[in-house]
Amino acid sequence: MRRPALRLLAATPLIYALACGGAGAPQTPPQPAEHSLAGLAAQHIAVLPAYAVKIVPPLDWSVGRLTDVQRTVDADIVSAFAERGIKAWVFPEQILAAHKRNPTYSTDPYDFAEEPLRAPKLAIDERIAEPLATQIRTMVALLPDTRFVLAPVELRLERAGTGGRGVLRLVLVDARLSNVRWVGEISSDTSATFGPAITASIAARLAAAVATQ
Repeated sequence: MRRPALRLLAATPLIYALACGGAGAPQTPPQPAEHSLAGLAAQHIAVLPAYAVKIVPPLDWSVGRLTDVQRTVDADIVSAFAERGIKAWVFPEQILAAHKRNPTYSTDPYDFAEEPLRAPKLAIDERIAEPLATQIRTMVALLPDTRFVLAPVELRLERAGTGGRGVLRLVLVDARLSNVRWVGEISSDTSATFGPAITASIAARLAAAVATQ
């Protein structure tokens, strides 16, 4: 099996940042990319719904409704984490349920203003813009023991070899400090056409990266 295609875009030792709360942490050498999310299975981290799908020309895949693809990404991530026995993380349906119990206090997680997180030059420690910062901070206040939020901000479908592949961009946010802690991408294998294997393989690789000790 190929090594999980997890690429670090901005190197910060994530495990150290979570353990120390991200404040005043001394600089240490970057960790290998495949270990950037390693060992976080027991952390209470909220995973937002997949935010956007982008088809990059000249790829001409027919993928159907983009919102259906986004929900497939969500479902595949939940399934992959369940297969790995990761139970502490909080997923979109649980976040939505918390919102529905407090509709005047929080924002629907499917309506979060995540567009700034798609910026190519998004940097570690960059402050999260409003209204997203408040939306995330309010959301985690409804989720016990949760401080960090993983946002699958874009599934990019792009040309690769003689076919294409999916690349999921992920951003880890510290809700308390309203800043970026990590940015990374996970790629699928190449395929001649778009199908369930694209999102399922990405989800499996994400869960594998988290579960690695």
